[in-house]
Amino acid sequence: MSEPKHVAIVGATGAVGEEMLLCLEQRNFPVGKLTLLASARSAGKRIPFRGEDIVVQELTHDSFAGVDIALFSAGGGISLEFGPSAAAGAVVIDNSSAFRMDEGVPLVVPEINPEAAKDHPKGIIANPNCTTIISLMALAPLHEKFGLKSVIASSYQAVSGSGAQGIVELEEQVKAIANNLPFTPKVYPRQIAFNVIPQVDAFTDNGYTKEEMKMLNEGRKILGHADLKVSCTCVRVPVYRSHSVSITAVFAKPVDAESARAAFAGKPGIQVVDDPANKIFPVPLDTTGKDNCLVGRIRKNLVLDNALDLWVVGDQVRKGAALNAVQIAELL
Repeated sequence: MSEPKHVAIVGATGAVGEEMLLCLEQRNFPVGKLTLLASARSAGKRIPFRGEDIVVQELTHDSFAGVDIALFSAGGGISLEFGPSAAAGAVVIDNSSAFRMDEGVPLVVPEINPEAAKDHPKGIIANPNCTTIISLMALAPLHEKFGLKSVIASSYQAVSGSGAQGIVELEEQVKAIANNLPFTPKVYPRQIAFNVIPQVDAFTDNGYTKEEMKMLNEGRKILGHADLKVSCTCVRVPVYRSHSVSITAVFAKPVDAESARAAFAGKPGIQVVDDPANKIFPVPLDTTGKDNCLVGRIRKNLVLDNALDLWVVGDQVRKGAALNAVQIAELL
């Protein structure tokens, strides 16, 4: 590791901000000075880091003096407003969708396209969408070997993807139902407890949601594959943490389950967990709080030529957000 850095975290009191702190600590990132930034209502709060309490400061345009790396996780509006101010002196690693498709901003998953992080003319590097990261952790090693042509996917996305309020809503609804009490959904358009909702993010003109289109647009950019075809249905499920994705992937070259498993050997950040005969396959609880994504249920598709079906699971707060951002900081 290089000399200690002055690191700022914007959105330090949110779920991803807290996870970023945990990653910095657990991975021994060379933090010389730490500045924690949040909204006025969180200013003054104390957050422990490496044995001392750091006081959260209110985010302003003057918050970034002397900062080397600014990790942003406070939503697209905040990133658009304060990201350029931070990038005047620091490198911004942004967790929102604000800059992902900007031509002058690299979109980076360190295990897949680390070289892209070197060139960041605007001083900003974007962290991809969590579902995109988890899916590509499984697809990139296969693309490298067999040439990915198209993806059909369905995601099973945890409520923590909506922030702390998503978890609260699920908890409150489960308690209300158990005690036969009425409730009104606030975070989601329908009841989430004991239910699944086929909408994540807002719908666009083509009938897909923004989340579903991210898999296509971000996947093309990260893999450097302009012809990649993706059709996706994103679904919110009553799980606290870790997203799962069911994927059908079509390749240019012939592929089978055995050669696919071999393609994952030695690849960082992705682990094969695939022994269906013994009921061994990835589930969300296996990845929660863990760095690696898990892939299983690998099998030849029975409809399409040169196609595989697979199931990939990853902690969307960690690898899908905080850890990926800290790994980008490590590349720098």
